[in-house]
Amino acid sequence: MMSNPTGRITQGQFSFLPDLSDAEITLQIEYGLKHGYAWSIEYTDDPHPRNTYWEMFGMPMFDLSDAAGVLMELNACRKSFPNHYIRLMAFDSTRGIESIAMSFIVNRPADEPGFRLQRQEVNGRTMRYTIQGYGADRPEGKRYGG
Repeated sequence: MMSNPTGRITQGQFSFLPDLSDAEITLQIEYGLKHGYAWSIEYTDDPHPRNTYWEMFGMPMFDLSDAAGVLMELNACRKSFPNHYIRLMAFDSTRGIESIAMSFIVNRPADEPGFRLQRQEVNGRTMRYTIQGYGADRPEGKRYGG
C-alpha cells in the first residue's frame, strides 16, 4: 500500500489535501493574524526533506494586520518564481522566541518528478540510504519547467 498515492511533496500542513485556493489561503492567514503570528514567504526549487532553509521572499511581515498584504506579497512571489515551491510560514513570538506555528505550501511546479532512493553498501554489508530529487540533476532555476 502506498502512503502517498499522489506522489506530491508533503511538507507542512495541508500537504495531503488538494491545493488551497486563494480564499482558503486568506482564511489561514487571517487565523494566524488573529493569534498574533507574523508571516513570511519562502521559495525553493530543491524541496528535499532535509532542505529546511528555503530562500526568503522579502522580509518577514511582523507589522501586517491585514491578510491582503500577505496575499499581495505571495502573488508577487508567484509571479517571480512560478515554477518553484512556495510556502507560507507563520511565526509565534509570544514566548519571546521565534517558533514556527504554521507552515504550508501554496505554490508547486506543474510537474513534480519526485525522489529516488539511493542505496549504498558499506563496511560489513551495512546499507546506507539517501534520497535525491530527480529534478536536482538539473541546474538551479531549470529543475521544474524553467
